[in-house]
Amino acid sequence: MAMNYKIYVWQKPDWPSFRWDEEKISPLLYETTRMESYFLGRISMIDPEIRNSILTRNLENEILSSNSIENITLQRDSVRSSILSRLGFDSEGHEKADRYTDGAVNIVIDAARNHKIPLTAERLFGWHAELFPAGMSEGRRILVGQWRQGEMFVVSGRLGKEVIHYEAPPADRLEHEMEAFLEFINSKDMNPLLKAAIAHFWFVTIHPFSDGNGRIGRAIAEMMLARADNTSHRYYSLSSAIMADRKAYYEILEYCQKGTMDITGFLEYFLLTLQNAIRAAEGEIKKAIQKTQFWDSLRGISLNPREIKIINMLHDGFKGKLTTAKWAKLGKCSHSTALRDINDLISKGILIADGGNSRNAGYILRNDN
Repeated sequence: MAMNYKIYVWQKPDWPSFRWDEEKISPLLYETTRMESYFLGRISMIDPEIRNSILTRNLENEILSSNSIENITLQRDSVRSSILSRLGFDSEGHEKADRYTDGAVNIVIDAARNHKIPLTAERLFGWHAELFPAGMSEGRRILVGQWRQGEMFVVSGRLGKEVIHYEAPPADRLEHEMEAFLEFINSKDMNPLLKAAIAHFWFVTIHPFSDGNGRIGRAIAEMMLARADNTSHRYYSLSSAIMADRKAYYEILEYCQKGTMDITGFLEYFLLTLQNAIRAAEGEIKKAIQKTQFWDSLRGISLNPREIKIINMLHDGFKGKLTTAKWAKLGKCSHSTALRDINDLISKGILIADGGNSRNAGYILRNDN
């Protein structure tokens, strides 16, 4: 693929001397810091059991969304199983995760849990190997656990009509580029929220790996945010907020990668997206408290493991209509057993039918009606 005619930021003589408009960024930074401080203060006062529920849910959302941004689909139950196991919680009843899911979970948890440990090339190589345990990506073999050795283009469009959005620095510059990047990451000379934004932009602009750069770049942002919060627990998901408008994310990256060292636009985008992530997490707190209150109301009512599992799925935002057939699949049981479970919950006032005849009726939690 031929070199694009565009001039990219890494080709500028002042690369990587990033700058920004303080008058635009300072108010955003102040408001984001205020929101973050208030949110973390609220989290600290919540019952530990609810806090763990929020933590698990947020990690699920972060991992699923970071992969979805790259059009990679993971199964929520498998991700949850891996998270619960990694955090030392009970994962019984959940689908066992495969090594690809485990790898996606491991790098995000390591980034947050070990945020005080310096980021090194070896650590990044380990994260990369976690993402590609078989050394394959989309049916092709790639270099794993080392910097790429060839050209790197970000393209879209079908074969033969590709549109080049970005070309990364050549492979012979990567050692030097990553040394400068890692020196910046491990220094303590900047507001940590700004540093998280710059770190993500800088890393994905270098694009040092054959694949997985976006996911690793967002893990680095999570690590920097954990440093900013001074906590190893992540209670809001940056990737979920990015995924809500993925097009805007790619557009601002491309715009700034073809611009000057002034990255005001990306910093504005990052801080506003962070604010959206915190607002969404506030909603997760509300849902977690409601879920706890719901289970408190069921104390003393006998439920089997299938019923508990599927009630939790309904509470967590089950997509589509829950039918008897879906219950049987989710509960790994026969159709007659599924119907018996459903009728049991209806008799206990927990489920109600949501329209349709007996053959295709859906069911919802009574308090969702």
